[in-house]
Amino acid sequence: MALLSRKDSRLILDPLADNNPITIQVLGICSALAITAQLKASIVMALSVMGVLAIGNVVISLLRNVIPGKIRIIAQLVIVAALVIVVDQVLKAYSYELSKQLSVFVGLIITNCIIMGRFEAFALANGPWRSFLDGIGNAAGYGIILVIVGFFRELLGSGTLLGYKVLGDPIEKTGLYAIGYEDNGFMLLSPMALIVIGIIIWVQRSRNKALVEAE
Repeated sequence: MALLSRKDSRLILDPLADNNPITIQVLGICSALAITAQLKASIVMALSVMGVLAIGNVVISLLRNVIPGKIRIIAQLVIVAALVIVVDQVLKAYSYELSKQLSVFVGLIITNCIIMGRFEAFALANGPWRSFLDGIGNAAGYGIILVIVGFFRELLGSGTLLGYKVLGDPIEKTGLYAIGYEDNGFMLLSPMALIVIGIIIWVQRSRNKALVEAE
């Protein structure tokens, strides 16, 4: 018997493309603009959001029948804040320099529209297993966009990936730099992240006409 039914599989697969939180739902844009100048930061932020959303969805689902409706938003904020504090402390303990680079943006996971939206729209109405899958799927959809944007911004802006020089040495003029290539410093600015996301949205809609909004 398959581990996941077709319905469960869609919870993971749909947010990766046709229902992506960033490119389709236009959520979580702020962090995508702010921390994607380096691929490593993009990956860490993606994994952090995945952990918070998957675990948070499960906790909300388990408590959905005992949380009074009038304070459900407050309860959701308390749960996500506790999870974000754990993530922040783990980053400070094991990757302090990266923690400083991500700075306040780890804390801003608390107000990430994707997380609060999935709590409210899915976890409050579904069981723990499906809520877990929904959290993994939406976080993966969010994360894959961050990784793509971070890949191109670091590669074209710094000539590196994960800190390693992949296009050559700009000082010693090796690799592509030997034939006159220069890094595009604009790629390291936040507006370029918006442009890269715009290109991804354009490519996605070009491949799937069903995603194009009717005028």
